Amino acid sequence: MKTFFARLKPSALGLLYASAGLSATTARSLNLILLANLFGNLFGVICGSGTAAMVGLANELHAGDLAFGLINGIPQAAMLLQIPFALMVSRTRKRKRCMLTWGLFSRALWLTFGLIPVLVPGTPEHLRLWVLILLLTVSSCCSASINVCWLPWFSMLAPTSIRARWFSVRDMICAAVNLGFGLLVAQLLDRLPVSSRFVVVFLLGGTLGMLDMLCFGFCEERYPPAQAAPMRLSAALETLRHKPFRRLTVMWTAWCFTASLCEPYLSRYSINDMGLTFTQMTVCGSAAASVVTVLVIRRWGRAMDRFGTKTVMTVAAAGAAVTNLFYLFSTPGAVLPVLLRNAVGALFWCGSNLAANNMQLYVTPDEERPIYVAVFSCLTALAGTALGSLTGGLLLDLWGAAGWFAGAFDRYKALIVLSTVLRVLAAALLVPRLENDREGSAGQLLRSLLPRAPRP
Repeated sequence: MKTFFARLKPSALGLLYASAGLSATTARSLNLILLANLFGNLFGVICGSGTAAMVGLANELHAGDLAFGLINGIPQAAMLLQIPFALMVSRTRKRKRCMLTWGLFSRALWLTFGLIPVLVPGTPEHLRLWVLILLLTVSSCCSASINVCWLPWFSMLAPTSIRARWFSVRDMICAAVNLGFGLLVAQLLDRLPVSSRFVVVFLLGGTLGMLDMLCFGFCEERYPPAQAAPMRLSAALETLRHKPFRRLTVMWTAWCFTASLCEPYLSRYSINDMGLTFTQMTVCGSAAASVVTVLVIRRWGRAMDRFGTKTVMTVAAAGAAVTNLFYLFSTPGAVLPVLLRNAVGALFWCGSNLAANNMQLYVTPDEERPIYVAVFSCLTALAGTALGSLTGGLLLDLWGAAGWFAGAFDRYKALIVLSTVLRVLAAALLVPRLENDREGSAGQLLRSLLPRAPRP
């Protein structure tokens, strides 16, 4: 691990920490958090919503579109438990213990997912599918503790002046590692026997998730000054009176809903309807997105420091809103629409996600950040991602049963058009209401990207 960070130190992290005057202990803790995020990101390549592994396992268990929407929505609905976890952490001030108990148990459960087709009987019908849903529900409920611990933990260690650039370095490293790891997972899914491929892949995913949690066991814990009174449940409602936070929450909830309406089903559509292999899907999907992210993420970080978070969100959301339309040109066996959607989309997704992370820290007060993070995550996950995923699955099932959108313009493409229209409306109506942390406009940002003619 020391060698890994030593290589980064002269060009990125070391200069960043030196510019903020951080101590060696704090710098080491931030490096450990970065390593934890890297393990967590690799865990998500296997165990995240809509991944090739989850699509393959859902197919193996004969899950329909609505059931697949439920599988994608459960982890988001469980985020409602972030509020009681935030209150508990605020009262006890034991983030590390929380991560090493609830978080570690949550990730350990993923070791068993691949064993479901092997150990659970195939009768009665859908028994295996319900076992998957049960394990996923328990794991998701426990994992609700993770976000309310790590993000406030990070914010107490990293000064405001370096957060955007730290996130950009982190995302660049994660994207670069994803490139090779995603291909490895795809090869395992394509080449291993059906009886063992999910066992191997989910054992790997669960192990990486546990390593994510274990890294926090070696981090320095730091908290804001003691509060005059313990945080109350009513504090969750009081957060929505804070106008900048409320506007960000509404905007990102709408954005997550419109995105989740179709995005969890695009991998499933590519594999089941377009006939792509796991490797083709990975090369044209996460691998292409990783390459683009590595190339552009630090540019978004610098733009954020110069022009502001809202400015980056404006430009990135406008571009990301329309990238799913490449799928309208999809045909069986065609990889170009998938490649263009993920490559062009990643150009903008990484900017909007980076802006959302940084703006969440900017609009929340240090001493009350755990409850703000919990409320933000709950609303965006439940009313945004989970509801969007379930709505998309329900529409696909209803349109399929009714026989609508048959032929070249099928029900998945109809859902893509609906999602795109709603995303454009969210970007146009809600992003302008956000608060900016710098003096800069979208026009200035775009002009800075254009090549300048040399002066005589």
